[in-house]
Amino acid sequence: MKIALWIVFALLCALWTGAVLVSVELTGWLATTIASGQANDLLGAVGQWPVPAWVALWVDPVWLQELQAAWVGAIGWLGQSGPAFGSIVGWLIPMIWVVWSVVVLLLLLAAVAGHFMLGKLSKTAVGARNTA
Repeated sequence: MKIALWIVFALLCALWTGAVLVSVELTGWLATTIASGQANDLLGAVGQWPVPAWVALWVDPVWLQELQAAWVGAIGWLGQSGPAFGSIVGWLIPMIWVVWSVVVLLLLLAAVAGHFMLGKLSKTAVGARNTA
């Protein structure tokens, strides 16, 4: 059981790390795009993105259109910020990694607590079996 606990911990850490890596790359790319003044091109591309057929099977197309509209609004707002957004990224990306480390630490603490709890439960079960 302890092995399963640590496998779940490793899997959750891997998924979390992958999500953070993608977020950092996307944030860096978005910052360079906006700082270079290409936000209008990006705005048009997001607004014209056709919904793939396989996505339409799983997600309501109306919801996707609302999501597209939200992205268009967010990119338009970020495009107005211009070079200021590039300076924000200077502390935003390290902040993402700080959040990553806090979450991994919390996962580790939960795994260690679970490891010790499983150890105590198995000792209690063995002790109860020996006294009976």
